[in-house]
This record gives sequence, C-alpha cells and structure tokens, in this order.
Amino acid sequence: MCDIICLNRYYGWYIDHGYLDAAIPKLCAEIERWHEKYPDKPIMFSEFGVDTVSGMHSLYKNPYSEEFQAQFYREHFAVLDRYEYIIGEHLWNFADFATGNNIRRIDGNLKGIFTRDRRPKSVAFEIQKRWLEK
Repeated sequence: MCDIICLNRYYGWYIDHGYLDAAIPKLCAEIERWHEKYPDKPIMFSEFGVDTVSGMHSLYKNPYSEEFQAQFYREHFAVLDRYEYIIGEHLWNFADFATGNNIRRIDGNLKGIFTRDRRPKSVAFEIQKRWLEK
C-alpha cells in the first residue's frame, strides 16, 4: 500500500543508549529484514539522531556530547551508504526546539545539528562535508 518504506529509528539512543557497537549491528539487521520482506521497495530513513548539549565535550564520546553526536552520524551514514536500496535520509533534527520537560527532555529536544538560535554544533560541519562530497 506504499511506495517507500520510511523508518524512524534511534539505534544508539533510545535503543542501546550510548552503545554504538551494540546498536549498529541491530540497525543493519533491521534494514536487511525490511528489504527481505519487501525487496522491491526503497527505504528512506525519515528520522534518526541523538540529543546533544551544545558545548558539551568528552574525550570518551559520552552521550549528549558533541563528539558522540558526530560519531553517531558517521556510523549511521556508513550503514546507510552500504545499502543501494536506501534512497534517502532525514536526520532529526535541523535545530533544537522547545518541548515539555521530562526525564528525556532537559531544556527541550536537543537533537538538532544547530542550537535553537541557529548556532552550529560540531556535527554540522561534518554533515556539510558529507553533502559537499556527494
């Protein structure tokens, strides 16, 4: 009933939080299951990302750090580029935005590659490089 399979997935964030070594194989396995079930349908990643506190840095690439966000996207891009039937990607989100506070929302949704006032986080430059190379 649809032309494209769209997936909103947060492996390494909501699934295996902070553990990309565990999350990435699960992401690959799910992609391959969808393709096996619907081999003629292209797949689009319509959401993926991690909350990142602008200016938070870590030598250990801890969750919420700008280094973890960059590593998350590098590893996810490597996966998405591996499969010819993945036709697109839409990271979540362009910029941080306000939400109601809860255990997962400290000062809003911080998954943006830019802050609320449109200052770039470190990953913005990696994404710029990715698309300039395409």
